[in-house]
Amino acid sequence: MSVRYWREPLWGGVDLMRARFTGDRFARHSHDTYAIGVVEEGLEEIAFPDGPRYTGAGEVVMIDPGVVHTGRARTPEGWTYRVLYPRPDQLAAIADEAGAGDEPPSFTTWSAADERACAMLLSAHRAAELGQRLAADSLLRVVMARLIGAYAARGPRRRPAAAGRGVAARARELLHESLADPPDLGRLAVAAGAAPFALLRSFRRAYGLPPHAYVVQLRVRRARELLERGTPPAEAAAAVGFCDQSHLSRHFRRMVGVTPGAYQRGVLAGRPARGRA
Repeated sequence: MSVRYWREPLWGGVDLMRARFTGDRFARHSHDTYAIGVVEEGLEEIAFPDGPRYTGAGEVVMIDPGVVHTGRARTPEGWTYRVLYPRPDQLAAIADEAGAGDEPPSFTTWSAADERACAMLLSAHRAAELGQRLAADSLLRVVMARLIGAYAARGPRRRPAAAGRGVAARARELLHESLADPPDLGRLAVAAGAAPFALLRSFRRAYGLPPHAYVVQLRVRRARELLERGTPPAEAAAAVGFCDQSHLSRHFRRMVGVTPGAYQRGVLAGRPARGRA
């Protein structure tokens, strides 16, 4: 068994867990929060009031507060999963902002095969574990709104709030000023004068990317400038806010086409590095 349990400051505090279980079996229990998770590897059996469900990769689990359940492995290798435990008031706020009612949602299914939601949830959870607050907050809000819209009981709908003029530009300026340690989406939205989802929509319309992806792009650009001045890749990664050189390398290669080291060697030697411009 391997478990990490921690509390993120997002949304006023939300608990997360990453775990691998093999022969362990949970006792029958319920939560006073939601339990929303996704299996990374293996197969889990969850016993719900209406019978067992078998959950593997590509499926998201959505358990309402107060629902009694258990969990165990269905294969000798066990299962690895990630889960978050938002409070009812936190999901009610997200539902309200997304235009899906202002009450805590009630999910109409325990699990769903939704590869897109699973991928987003995994990315958000990993970002939170790495301390990437802006990415974690943005992705978690979007995936929670997706799950509420697709799998929760329908409440009164309304049009989501729109952002005022200049909101995207103010947010962009704040991101440039705090590149190494940007605020999470909620704080960025407050500083820019908008609700989080309204800011996401406005920012994407203005700059073609959501704020967290814009930050990654900007960090790569700044790192590129540092590399051209001879800054070692590890120092460049730290200077622009990547948690380590490997994260800089991953994003740099995806955007530029070569590793930071290869780019720097090519530029400093007076030869163009091979790859995309």
